[in-house]
Amino acid sequence: MDRMRRRRGIGLQLLLGLTLATPIHAGEVSMAGGAVRFHTPDAWQPILETQGDPEVRVFQVPDPSPTAGNALARVTVTVKQVANLAEFQAFVTGALHKAQSLDGYRAGANPAPNDYAYEAREYGVAFQYRERYWLKDNHAIQLRCVRPQQSQAGAAWAAAFDRGCDDIAAALQ
Repeated sequence: MDRMRRRRGIGLQLLLGLTLATPIHAGEVSMAGGAVRFHTPDAWQPILETQGDPEVRVFQVPDPSPTAGNALARVTVTVKQVANLAEFQAFVTGALHKAQSLDGYRAGANPAPNDYAYEAREYGVAFQYRERYWLKDNHAIQLRCVRPQQSQAGAAWAAAFDRGCDDIAAALQ
């Protein structure tokens, strides 16, 4: 009897291990107790999730080319509780200071208020960054889209990446 229980326990552990090892697909995402919701393309892979304040979700956007070997295309959504506009502005300013400290930082054209584009290098690879910020229901929200400046996946992949980021931005407004 004990041996059967142990086998069942081992079988359950194996099943749980396989379930946890199965890649999770992106899709409907809810953060900050449901106050922030958005949808990601099915191909995007969740690679990091934190709970608490701030709450962070990071998604890898698969690059099918050899470029992906040394350049991780990713999208990050960060949500932090703030009490007022001054705290929101401090959140944005802090994030921008971090961006400006990146290797090779070079500001780009900012398409709109609270919308920042820039270039920087990670491990010798040039990346394009776009950060957008919103204040919604006492939550500071940052959408950060990062992709290699040059990908062998081509212009169609870059356009699909940018479109996915724009779709999330539209949902976060």
